[in-house]
Amino acid sequence: MKRRAFFKNGTLAALGGLILPSFDLKAQTMGEAHRNKRTKNIIFLVSDGMSTGTMVMADLYLKRKYGRPSSWMDLYESNLGQRALMDMASASSVVTDSSAASSSWGGGVRVNNGSLNISPNGKENMPILQKFKNAGKKVGCVTTVMITHATPAGFCTWSKSRNAMNEIALNYTELGLDVMLGGGSNYFDAAQRKDKKDVFDMLKKKGYTIARTRNEMLKAPANKPLYGVFAEEALPYSIDRAQSAEEQASIPTLAEMTAKAIDQLKNHPNGFVIQVEGGKVDWAAHGNDIGALLYDQVAFDEAVKVALDFAKADGNTLVVITSDHGNANPGLIYGKECNDNFDRLQKFTHSNDWILQQINANDSVAKVKEHVAQHCGGMTISEEQAKELLGYYAKTERKEDGLYNYKHLPYRLFAEIQKAHTSVGWISMDHSSDYTELGMYGPGSEKLKPFMRNTELHTFLLEVAEVSR
Repeated sequence: MKRRAFFKNGTLAALGGLILPSFDLKAQTMGEAHRNKRTKNIIFLVSDGMSTGTMVMADLYLKRKYGRPSSWMDLYESNLGQRALMDMASASSVVTDSSAASSSWGGGVRVNNGSLNISPNGKENMPILQKFKNAGKKVGCVTTVMITHATPAGFCTWSKSRNAMNEIALNYTELGLDVMLGGGSNYFDAAQRKDKKDVFDMLKKKGYTIARTRNEMLKAPANKPLYGVFAEEALPYSIDRAQSAEEQASIPTLAEMTAKAIDQLKNHPNGFVIQVEGGKVDWAAHGNDIGALLYDQVAFDEAVKVALDFAKADGNTLVVITSDHGNANPGLIYGKECNDNFDRLQKFTHSNDWILQQINANDSVAKVKEHVAQHCGGMTISEEQAKELLGYYAKTERKEDGLYNYKHLPYRLFAEIQKAHTSVGWISMDHSSDYTELGMYGPGSEKLKPFMRNTELHTFLLEVAEVSR
């Protein structure tokens, strides 16, 4: 599938004849539009591990290639959205992990990194989706990683450890969640679980539709709760999926999952709340993987568009768009070749993870050079650089470690080599303490303060939806 086809449907639709008031009537565009509307539904979108530079590069990519802004930035450019910064520190560190970050929103309390909705003193804090469920709303989560992973789990359940994903899958069967879409079948499949419990069968007996492919998800009835699990672990990076006809047929995009989740819940008289996560933005940042990062952020933005289109038509839906923490803080570096280098990313066909997995220790230097050029927009590396890459595949050489680098591939080295050809630099391969971006559209958004502590967002969501804490 060609890259143009991959993003063909991402062009923002016109605002349907909406006439915007003059720029000086800011209150009217951002506040008056939602007067006398209630926050019946909430769509909470999280680009996990998105540094500000990631958001900016996605917007620049879309403007330079398609002549349009990202849906997120278009909210600001059109003067239709509210914007704030958010302090995401955990109880144990000014640099949070995803479980503590999601728990701060989910349970309204700062917890230690690594835990889910359990305070440092051991107190269990009820997650926000349980509160909304108890108030009569339908609830669910959508993600590109495992649905038992830290960010979805922080909105849903408790656990002393974010890594207890087999236990978290069992917990989900007791919570009455209405729609859950993502990866992670290993934690539901009896053949993959050490305890041999068939969690899928447990869910079926409780009335759930189980979807294992894109078509099964699309055909799932709206009158039954739905679990869609489309990969053993995380879903593939968007840039890699775009090159595989098999994956396109079997695995939905984040935007497609978001649209399905909304369609499942939109007719409920008491409304719905869903969390949508671009989870592999974080994984790409950990790997300093610019192709994976950029295209997964763009895929996240397509999900933002789905949410905003629904909210604009519905009138009673609050859309929240944010990140849980920075990661690796990538950005474009000044230089006379910056524009051309950045535009080279339009011709990338695969993630660094995929590219590096195709290299073998016995490959020739020429083959490595050709392989990199083919999948990195014609990028030409030197013989010395190709030899250095090959060195990481020899048993005698040191292997790179790092989160989500299970095969010890030379992520850091390859990213450093790419920098001269993409003008993208990185400060690390891990989370950072950045105040995160927080955007809102819809009823309730006019109450957003310019700066917010992460735990305040928990209370904010409950209050605008008129749900008891």
